Amino acid sequence: MSVIQVVVPDIGDFKDVPVVEIQIKVGDRIEKDQPLISLESDKALIDIPAPAAGVVHKLDVGLGDKVSSGSLLLMLETAVASSQVTPQEPEPEKPPAPAVSLPPQMPLTLAPVVDASQSADPAAVSGIGHAGPAVRKFARETGIDIREVAGTGQRGRVTRADVLSYVKSRMQQPRSSGDGLDLLAWPDIDFSKFGPVTREPLPRIKRISGANLHRNWVRIPHVTNHDDVDVTNLEELRQALNQDSSNKGTKITLLAFIAKASAVALKRFPYFNASLTEGQELVLKNYFHIGFAADTPNGLVVPVVRDVDQKGVQDIASEMSALSALAREGKLKPEQMQGGSFTISSLGGIGGTYFTPIINAPEVGILGVGKARLQPVWDTKSAAVVPRLIMPLSLSWDHRVVDGAEAGRFLAYLKSVLEDFRRVAI
Repeated sequence: MSVIQVVVPDIGDFKDVPVVEIQIKVGDRIEKDQPLISLESDKALIDIPAPAAGVVHKLDVGLGDKVSSGSLLLMLETAVASSQVTPQEPEPEKPPAPAVSLPPQMPLTLAPVVDASQSADPAAVSGIGHAGPAVRKFARETGIDIREVAGTGQRGRVTRADVLSYVKSRMQQPRSSGDGLDLLAWPDIDFSKFGPVTREPLPRIKRISGANLHRNWVRIPHVTNHDDVDVTNLEELRQALNQDSSNKGTKITLLAFIAKASAVALKRFPYFNASLTEGQELVLKNYFHIGFAADTPNGLVVPVVRDVDQKGVQDIASEMSALSALAREGKLKPEQMQGGSFTISSLGGIGGTYFTPIINAPEVGILGVGKARLQPVWDTKSAAVVPRLIMPLSLSWDHRVVDGAEAGRFLAYLKSVLEDFRRVAI
């Protein structure tokens, strides 16, 4: 048996990333690629896998500790070929041990985290609310004062589980609504009394995004406009492009056209391409990065296509296809989910018509797309009813930044571009 070092692999430009979960303990026998430790950046959770099978000899980090690329995480007893390791610096009263680093290509499991408030967190009171930055940030997102939470971690540190336990206890306590009515506690029901049940943990992506979605829904005054767009001509253009032999095998979807049309509309209506800061200042963006909801076995993630205004529909479709494949495999990098200025959530491949998509803060708008259907439409030119391909749209917008008139004009212009794609060149 050899003792090797397990260090943080190349995680890009991230520095001082807090440790939010330790999935093993000293003495555990682990397998190669088994998740060992989870790190949380502002944008993603990063699982550090084991470089080899073995037994955990020593842990060198605790919950809340900050690490960077190359930081020592733990010592692992395992049989490793000499070519795979490099000698480590000898420690006092210990024989020298080889060191091994995870290769940069080692797959990382990433889950997107919607942007949270970037305001500085007040320093924790000494002896009260002792927690790492990630846990304090999680407490802020759930509306909890970290100083009120009792820590059960090492040296009294407050963990994520402590915050969740505190939230659960608070939810079970009746609270006054201010008008003489009490807010009832969340019902705790034994469902097995009514029939067979199966329990399973909520997927990590949904656990992380849940608090952010709730914050966005509560804090953003959502308004949603619904409308229909005639995409008959656009669908004919899409099919013609896909039949073109010079297409290089890339399947162009309607989503690629919608992303391009959205970038054109954002240029004309800059408030939809803005963000509102906590200080009530508008940040108008001069870039047009479009996020799109991608369905994965573990939940929805939002990859971002950059500079959509500068790319053709075929390039946009190719990039969307590649990002979707990475999302399904859990291999999206943090930077591939950052920087979006507008999001599209399409249910066209599944079905349905209208819905109310939740805005992806700190963005101002999100476009929901339903399934296009052939419908009878009265044609004034031919004075006859003709079949047309009609696609439902649902535009949610932040009423603090955009008013109803501007939202109506934005959606009307977006429709006009989709109905006559030649407007893209205007």
